[in-house]
Amino acid sequence: MESGAGKHWTEEEVKALLSVWSEKNIRKQLHGTLRNKGIFIYIAKRLQEVGVCRDWKQCRAKYKNLKYEYRTVKYAHNSGDVTKTMKFFRDLDAILRYEPVTQLAAEENGRCSATERQPNTSPTAESAQ
Repeated sequence: MESGAGKHWTEEEVKALLSVWSEKNIRKQLHGTLRNKGIFIYIAKRLQEVGVCRDWKQCRAKYKNLKYEYRTVKYAHNSGDVTKTMKFFRDLDAILRYEPVTQLAAEENGRCSATERQPNTSPTAESAQ
């Protein structure tokens, strides 16, 4: 399968990327990691094993674009606009819905601080960690 800079991702390539991205250890490493070049080098190598020839920069760019598009569609759906769709929305929803969501919590002195909340966790279990 020939692909390179400037070439669009085929449906098979995107599916392969989503397959690697959906693995628990990959999701865990990607969440909250700012310097993630090493993770995308690993993803690119995994994709090469299945015939997808993309470098780590292309993988990171596609990851960011898919994530942005997903969030745009998700926000539209939450706002009542169900006409906005994307091809791999269900796959991305399965991958991204378990990411911790950063929420702002008001502190006593009136400032806000960011706190992470995991779905389906109780406050008691969270404070024990």
